[in-house]
Amino acid sequence: MIYDINLGLGTILLVLIVIAVSAIRILREYERGVIFMLGRFWKVKGPGLVIVIPGLQQMVKVDLRVVTMDVPSQDVISRDNVSVKVNAIVFFRVVDPEKAIIQVENYMVATSQLAQTTLRAVLGKHELDEMLAERERLNLDVQQILDAQTDGWGIKVTNVEIKHVDLNETMIRAIARQAEAERERRAKVIHAEGEKQAAESLMEAAEMLSRQPAAMQLRYLQTLTQVAGDKSSTIVFPVPVDLLKGVVEASTRIDAEPTAVVTPTRAG
Repeated sequence: MIYDINLGLGTILLVLIVIAVSAIRILREYERGVIFMLGRFWKVKGPGLVIVIPGLQQMVKVDLRVVTMDVPSQDVISRDNVSVKVNAIVFFRVVDPEKAIIQVENYMVATSQLAQTTLRAVLGKHELDEMLAERERLNLDVQQILDAQTDGWGIKVTNVEIKHVDLNETMIRAIARQAEAERERRAKVIHAEGEKQAAESLMEAAEMLSRQPAAMQLRYLQTLTQVAGDKSSTIVFPVPVDLLKGVVEASTRIDAEPTAVVTPTRAG
């Protein structure tokens, strides 16, 4: 009889130990436990030691770390009717464990599907050139839309990065031709600007020389000196009238002056 009682007490004690052990939960720093009491939400516990009463309470773990989600490649038709394939990465984390468990069945799948549809919708409103050149602005647009729509699920979308915009071979060749034409246009514009600046400089120099005839003569003499340095050929260079004007005037003055005649006188 005593043996049966001891056996019964031992069995009860063993059951209590098993229940006590099964009621103990250890949550890490980045984990939270959503506790339900008889199917109804009770509270969020953690991190550390958490006691869950078996049979009465259930706990669902939620990871609060940032999740890196790869958005599969999506077929997008841009506003200028160009078909491209775009994939992206979404960074998000759970900020409200209660909403993440109660408001949506599977927040990971829901966020992934929402990211795919949002990526197609946002990029479809822009032209191909904007997709290639303004990627940061598109990332911000997608991130803001996702963050607003997942707020009711207790999800915070921290960042969205578009990884690749894949084009077909025909479109790549067309973009290459466009870039080449743009480079040629810029080269012609730069050449035209250089010609314009050179013409303006020559015009200013001509005006300055026209106001100073002596400077024009000096420039002429300098040019003669430079040409004379080359002894390999004979060059006939016309002498401008202005250069000889001073010589002619000096000669005329000498001819016009009266000549003094000295007559010797004889003494006596």
